[in-house]
Amino acid sequence: MRWGLVPRWARELGGGQPLINARSETVSEKPSFRDSYRERRCLVVADGFYEWHAAGRRKQPYWIGLSDGRPFGFAGLWDRWKAPDGKTIESCTILTTEASETLRELHDRMPVIVEPEHFDLWMDPDTIPWELDPLLAPGDEQDIQFFPVTTRVNYVANDDPQCMEPMQTQTELF
Repeated sequence: MRWGLVPRWARELGGGQPLINARSETVSEKPSFRDSYRERRCLVVADGFYEWHAAGRRKQPYWIGLSDGRPFGFAGLWDRWKAPDGKTIESCTILTTEASETLRELHDRMPVIVEPEHFDLWMDPDTIPWELDPLLAPGDEQDIQFFPVTTRVNYVANDDPQCMEPMQTQTELF
């Protein structure tokens, strides 16, 4: 799927800011997301994500994941857009929520992480949206770990395991 939700009713592709995430507090109200929230939910599988924390005039990247290293699912939405020429594009976004107490020092928001025991509820198109509200809160504090990584992650060409290795020395900060 293409990253950045393109609502099925969009007039054109690429008009405006890409919808790479949706605030969980307003997802059921916003026209760009509400139909997908009711009918087209998905899980975006990951084993971690990055957040950048202001460190003076620079931003320090951090890798964030579960303490035991297991993969997890971000609460996601998807849609299918059809171009006037008939081309179809399927796209997705993830939901965000207020940051957990642990991550609040890095950023005020974080992705919604769906626990495995709630996968079926999240994915069931018959689930009434208000039944999902408890899933949209920050996750279990004990499960999260994070550490600084080098700015290698700032370059899309660097798509390898080195991007998520913990920094070894202070000189690697910048």
